[in-house]
Amino acid sequence: MSDLLQQIAAAAEFIRKSWSGTPEVGIILGSGLGNLTSDITDSVEIPYEQIPHFPSSSVEGHKGRLILGNMNGRPVVAMAGRFHFYEGLSMQQVTFPVRVMKALGVHTLLVSNAAGGMNKAFNVGDLMIIRDHINLQPEHPLRGPNNNTLGPRFPDMSEPYSKALIAKAKEIAAANSIPVHTGVYVGVQGPTFETRAEYMYMHIIGGDAVGMSTVPEVIVAIHSGMKVFAMSVITDIGIREEENVITHEEVLEAANAAEPKLTLIFRELIKVI
Repeated sequence: MSDLLQQIAAAAEFIRKSWSGTPEVGIILGSGLGNLTSDITDSVEIPYEQIPHFPSSSVEGHKGRLILGNMNGRPVVAMAGRFHFYEGLSMQQVTFPVRVMKALGVHTLLVSNAAGGMNKAFNVGDLMIIRDHINLQPEHPLRGPNNNTLGPRFPDMSEPYSKALIAKAKEIAAANSIPVHTGVYVGVQGPTFETRAEYMYMHIIGGDAVGMSTVPEVIVAIHSGMKVFAMSVITDIGIREEENVITHEEVLEAANAAEPKLTLIFRELIKVI
């Protein structure tokens, strides 16, 4: 057994000792979007630092714990806080929790993030369902020898975000009078926010929103055979002409304000998956 397989097995075994359920849905919550976990009942919370081979989250707005329990009658596992390449972690570390989710039984992954808007039709606080992505991160999570136990050497990425889940999410949003956009998410390394020229470049190549996460986790989820749904909260608009100084505090504030709408969509989506 490879080192990675041994690490996955050790983490999953530790988690199973704390919670006996088999999660069907995995949830990754981005900056300022951690309150969905309050909807998880009969829950068990495990700090990341207690789980074998898990990194620790060092970013403000990321709580750093794994929460297992039930939501709308479905067994779920949620990450309140994620990992980023810019923290100095390897891509294997960044995506390790997705591998562990798969080992625990997860078949569908829901992902949220805070993102900068590059579409002039967007406003701060809007929600964008991710229909596709552009990977501009400097390292790939599948680089290196492939273990066929985990997934194929050359996974198909023609539908990284499930069209069926996107359609269901749109129905939920419409039924609850929640406006949503759909668009392309550009994944970058960070931790700097983008320059005006970078925003313009990424919009020209097809991006509607940009952020420093999500793409690595989605790639590994697809490699593992999961279905994926992802949504961005637009926390700033970087493509407009006026002055647009961006701070992490403002990102968190905008994410917190939009969170109830995103939470409702996630909660109802879990019910019908």
